[in-house]
Amino acid sequence: MKLSELVKAVRATQTPGNEKITDLKINSGSPDPVLDNSSFFYDPEIESVHYRAQDVRPSGLFVAISGNSADGHDFIDQAIARGAAAAVVQKPVNKNFITIQVENTRKALGKIAAKFYGNPSMKLVTIGITGTNGKTTTSYIIESILSSAGFKVGVIGTINYRFSGKTFSNPVTTPESLDLQRILSEMVKDGTTHVVMEVSSHALDLFRIENCFFDAAIFTNLSHDHLDYHKNMEDYWSCKKKLFTDILAFGPKKEKAFAVINCDDIRGKELSETISTKCIKTGSSPAYNIHTIDSRLSPEGIESSISTPLGSFHFKSNLVGKHNIENILCATGLGSGLEISPETITKGIESVRVIPGRLERIDNTAERSVYVDYAHTPDALKNVLLSLRPITKGRLICIFGCGGDRDRTKRPLMGEIASSLSDIAVITSDNPRTEDPLDIMKEITDGVIRKKIHRYDPSELTHDFNGRGYVTEPDRKRAIRLGIKISRPGDTVLIAGKGHENYQITGIIKVQFDDREEARLALSSINSAG
Repeated sequence: MKLSELVKAVRATQTPGNEKITDLKINSGSPDPVLDNSSFFYDPEIESVHYRAQDVRPSGLFVAISGNSADGHDFIDQAIARGAAAAVVQKPVNKNFITIQVENTRKALGKIAAKFYGNPSMKLVTIGITGTNGKTTTSYIIESILSSAGFKVGVIGTINYRFSGKTFSNPVTTPESLDLQRILSEMVKDGTTHVVMEVSSHALDLFRIENCFFDAAIFTNLSHDHLDYHKNMEDYWSCKKKLFTDILAFGPKKEKAFAVINCDDIRGKELSETISTKCIKTGSSPAYNIHTIDSRLSPEGIESSISTPLGSFHFKSNLVGKHNIENILCATGLGSGLEISPETITKGIESVRVIPGRLERIDNTAERSVYVDYAHTPDALKNVLLSLRPITKGRLICIFGCGGDRDRTKRPLMGEIASSLSDIAVITSDNPRTEDPLDIMKEITDGVIRKKIHRYDPSELTHDFNGRGYVTEPDRKRAIRLGIKISRPGDTVLIAGKGHENYQITGIIKVQFDDREEARLALSSINSAG
């Protein structure tokens, strides 16, 4: 594709001063100025697009974006050396080289990527899910409902991205715009009809979904998280809303697009009353389009009935906890919006047996209920513990930590929640990254101390511990073994924070570590001991 064609998608703010382009003009007759084809003295063929200079190939277009630790503008010489044909920049670059300056290179990257890959979101039924918690679980349920309806489904999310029986690792919840458009184009080529995408607040703020056009968007909930990135909760909320107010309501699909919003969440109810797009409201009240009629929770899962505009249905789900009813309602709302029959929605819900790292039960013969969950926010941890308490016959033991180099303000809150809602809180490391694990644990225990709960020494804890309390153990492997060792038949053990992750990051080193594997090893020692 010619460079002049690619850059039609972006707004240029300054003509480059170099010898290879003569009199590069702005088409001022357009309300959204674009580069005029006739402006180019030399109009190269662009064979690839890149945002990492080390990946640039000959005849590639390099888009210089600023990241957390590096600025692409500092690597333009490397891109040139690797054969780049041109670069898109957002600040002046004095090079004898084709450069196109724009206001925001992240936004430009999204537009250029969509153009380069043929606007794949227009060829798919594209579904976005945002919210603090529940995105992954909701995406799995929707995937199952759509598959039950006979559609060919792709998913892009926190755990991985997958389509046509192929699964790929995904380092971030929502990929960078160039990677996202490439993945979508691969799905289109493979015959995918529907794609379900988790949309993070970072993705919204960093224009990763620029020129990604949605048929539907789902809001699960909003609670305390990511305040290491966002200034405050209002900034976080403002960012989340953009999926509905700035993206879903505009673009070529806006006439048929619809929102599904969990109105049991206070922010969701607020959002449902302010957006102009067609809105399907979900929740526990009969006032909402999609609502529960009755629900029963047990260690085996959920049994409930749901009312929809297309009719009511009864289902049984292996998923555990009240919060999963909200996720099922959101998925049902999406199915209803796409006019999928209640019978098919039921089949899709009941086909979901387990979701990796989301209240994933660890099978054992030791008569303990052991779960691994991704809960790493105050609200998520609270929801999971509240869901487990009524279905726990004995005591509730919670093993958790908080990630390093992330939102520090949530640490004491999670300590307070864990110590209040469990019988024993075992405070340990998560992914400490470049922070000292003991410093992180100290900030967690600041919240525990507020509750004036007894602190145990690991050596004095046995399965006959007397009274609520907490214990600290910085080694996560030993913490998991301790929490399971002190449990008795009928007890529930929750290992929270890492969920599906099969690694632990200490410093800048990532090592193999899986809570599920560690739990099985700890349980096997109980079994062998009789």
